[in-house]
This record gives sequence, C-alpha cells and structure tokens, in this order.
Amino acid sequence: MVSSPHEAMHRIFQEYPGLFSRVSEVLGVDIPPPTSAVALPTDLTEARPVERRVDTLLRIETEHEGAFLLAIEAQGKKDPRKTASWPYYVSYLHNRYALPVLLLVVCQDHATAEWAARPVSIGIRRWQTLTLSPLVAGPHNMPVITDVAEARKDLALATLAAITHADNPDVGAILKTLSAALRDAPETIANPIVELTAQGLGNRSAAQQWRNLVAVDLSFYKSFMSEEIRDEGRDEGRAKGLAESVLLVLQARGIAVTDELRERIGGCGDSRLLLQWLNRAATATTADEVFTEE
Repeated sequence: MVSSPHEAMHRIFQEYPGLFSRVSEVLGVDIPPPTSAVALPTDLTEARPVERRVDTLLRIETEHEGAFLLAIEAQGKKDPRKTASWPYYVSYLHNRYALPVLLLVVCQDHATAEWAARPVSIGIRRWQTLTLSPLVAGPHNMPVITDVAEARKDLALATLAAITHADNPDVGAILKTLSAALRDAPETIANPIVELTAQGLGNRSAAQQWRNLVAVDLSFYKSFMSEEIRDEGRDEGRAKGLAESVLLVLQARGIAVTDELRERIGGCGDSRLLLQWLNRAATATTADEVFTEE
C-alpha cells in the first residue's frame, strides 16, 4: 500500500510543476523555469504482462531549451529493485517520447537519499553502456526554512522542505514557520498545502504537531482535511482535559493512584470512556473501582 508521505512527495510536483526549477537550483543544477507543464500517463506497462509505473510524470516546457520529461519517484526506503526499474523508466520514456528525461527521487531520510544518489551503471567493468544519475531531494540538501518571509516567497518549496525534514529534530520550528506563512495566503493556496503537509508527515510525531498548528494558527481555513485535523485536535484536547479531571478527583478524595493507572488514564483518548471513569471516580473508594467493567 502506498503511504501518505510517498504520495505527497511526488504529488506536490503535480500541483506545482514550477517547483522543479526551484528544487533544481537547490540541487545545484541550472534548469530553466517551465513555460508550461502537462501531466502524462504514469503507466509504463508494455504489451507483455509486466507492469511498471513511475510515481509522477510531467512534460516540462521551457522557453529557450525546449521540452523534457520529468519522472518523479518518492522513495521511503532502500529498494534494490529500483536499480533495475529506474534505468528502464528513463530508457522507455526517452524511446516513447523522443525527449530528454530527468529522474528526480524525493526522500525523507539521509540513508535512503545517499543510496538513491548513487549512479546506476549498466555495462561491464571496462565500459559502461548506460549510467543513470538521479537528482535526489531530501533532508541532506533541502533547505531548513525557519524564516516566515523566506517561506512566503515560495510556499511550494517550503512545503516540500517541511515534508523532507519530517524527522528533523527542529521540525516543530519548520512547521510553525510554514503555518505562519500560510496565514495571509488565500484559501485556494493554503488548503492544498495544509493537506499535502499532513499527508507528507504520515504517522510521524511531527504530524500531530502540524495538526495542532492547523487547529490553532489556521482555524479560519476550511477544507476537508483541515476540518478533520481540527476535529481531531478538539477531541484530543477534550480527552486530555477529562483525563486530568479523573486524576484530580481521585487526588481530592485521597485515593492513591499507581503509576500504571496514571499512565492508563493519561494515555486514554476515548472521551466517552474517560467520562465514565470520571463519574465513577466521584463515588469510588479505590482506584480499581474506577476501571471495573459494568
């Protein structure tokens, strides 16, 4: 199953094709900005029953250097099969469209990025018939954007940078900067970025930080995911408040609570169950009675 971060790391280029020219600058490759970009079919399957799909495929037009194809792969971990697939993608696309082909691999960890950046050579020791050199964007070279003004200059790049730095110890500051930069952005711009960022962070701890920021800093935006994020934030806040109330009632009534039970109460996210425990805490004589099944 394709993960949310995998989807966001390449889908952002579908939403913002011009992002590639800025990413290429970051990667030290001078590629002119596109004058147009068209999403092409991603199915690279041949007539024989072998299916191969690139994550995202764009036809990029430039003013002075013509057109080229941009194949984008979101890579969450090392995968030896890709060393065979990537050269095939490039060769097939070049043969089919008769256009130059660039391969961009987007990663979220240093080890995968280092692996993906290694040239893939096909040939023998004395002569390499084909050498594939992917462009790689990841935490090793994407900017750490913690300046709001810088983020506002290019919200798409700031979003991709935040996604690729999902495991950065300073991700809280990165996400706070992005949320602050979105405050003055129109909903049509902010809503996709809110959703792409949440998708890109996946199930990492940073995802909860982003949800909290959206619930507070971007409460005036309306979208399916932002509303879902805020609803979850409110539910979590209510559960936390109920858990604290259960402990306070038990403490006020002089009922001892073990560390294990304290952890159980604090870790419960079910507001309905916590409300039951709170009602029981008002009359219980021991902490165990709070958890007695009815």
